[in-house]
Amino acid sequence: MDLDFTEEENAFRDEVRDFAREKLPADIHHKVMNGLHLTRDDYVSWQRALFARGWGGVSWPKEFGGPGWSATELYIFEEECAAAGAPRLIPFGLRMLAPVLMAFGSRAQQERFLPKIMSAEEWWCQGYSEPGAGSDLASLRTRAENCGDHYRVTGQKTWTTLGQYADWMFCLVRTDSEVKPQRGISFLLIDMKSPGITVRPIITLDGGHEVNEVWLEDVRVPMENRVGEENQGWSYAKFLLGHERTNIAGIGIAKRELAHLKRVAKAEMKNARPLLEDPLFAAKVAQVEVDLMALEITNLRVLSTEKMGPEASILKIKGSEIQQDISELLMQAAGPYAQPFAANYCNQRKLSIYGGSNEIQRNIISQMMLGL
Repeated sequence: MDLDFTEEENAFRDEVRDFAREKLPADIHHKVMNGLHLTRDDYVSWQRALFARGWGGVSWPKEFGGPGWSATELYIFEEECAAAGAPRLIPFGLRMLAPVLMAFGSRAQQERFLPKIMSAEEWWCQGYSEPGAGSDLASLRTRAENCGDHYRVTGQKTWTTLGQYADWMFCLVRTDSEVKPQRGISFLLIDMKSPGITVRPIITLDGGHEVNEVWLEDVRVPMENRVGEENQGWSYAKFLLGHERTNIAGIGIAKRELAHLKRVAKAEMKNARPLLEDPLFAAKVAQVEVDLMALEITNLRVLSTEKMGPEASILKIKGSEIQQDISELLMQAAGPYAQPFAANYCNQRKLSIYGGSNEIQRNIISQMMLGL
């Protein structure tokens, strides 16, 4: 595998770098670089700037309005945007639902939803996890009754990230309880303004409102809002999760945070030498950097195959662990001045759980790659 970038790829890197420098608002850059909470408007502002440049769906093929970038170009884009302090692209519409609609949605669904995802006109959230059905997602109990021209949906979803901003939810529901659990699930698109939907905040340990409970009480969902076939939603969900887990690797963000860690660890504190001069701490930082370099190469290899199989589980496991390691070392490096980093540290604890817990990912690897 040739790890050198071509002349054209380096020129593309310069183009992305110049764009971020020119179009990224200073207040958003400040928030990202200092681990502060971003608002809905912050995310939408950046997405619309990308859309105006023709980069609204950076991972999308040209057929659906994307730039049709190669895996390498997409990697360069993400690395440069992370280094510039740009917000992460909210994945629910762009990288999770959109690939499902492109592969399994009707032409009408593609024409209705994809353009508004790309332009940030509509915000999506994910209705997967439930009380008692998180890692064991097939145990979900939200029920959708087929009423002919519509479904009547009743149940509860939880840990719904940024659901307080959402216009729409893509949702897994049970449409047949008489078959194997995985065989009785359907994939619905639900308007969050529908009567019967209540969104309740879950305030996390850092005091932030990022996740929610969503209650659905006799919510009417038109039949045309079902993606694909009835009771085949589990297959679509697995396809979607492959894209989510690859995205969780977060190479660009980890590289940015590693550089931040080094700056903090090199700073001199009162009556103490920089922590990076301590051999034991320096060895921990070096190990994280080696792990990140190895993950970066693995990520490029997976992307170059253009297949989102069980290899995505490797990226999810290692990427989440590296980001957690960096946040922990940053707290140690800051010492008595660690308070500004506490919120980010707490938030990073979830990375090994969402998108399918790392324990579940190890089972996937052992079964599908090792045959155990």
